[in-house]
Amino acid sequence: MNTIMMIPLFLGNLRGWQLIILLLVILLLFGGKKIPELMRNMGKGVAGFKQGLEEAKAEINKAAESSDDKDKKGEEK
Repeated sequence: MNTIMMIPLFLGNLRGWQLIILLLVILLLFGGKKIPELMRNMGKGVAGFKQGLEEAKAEINKAAESSDDKDKKGEEK
């Protein structure tokens, strides 16, 4: 099974104290000063990913429109 698909299964079972303990372990591992930097970088990564999705959608729509235009020109002849 794909590891990425298993992450929601793992995080979905965390409740109450388990989540608090996980957050404390993360705080101990990375320290208070590194966590904001990690979150900032994660936000930049998510923003870049969303921008890439928008660019991909624009390319797909552009290709679809150009193929529709070619089909209409072919029908007119």
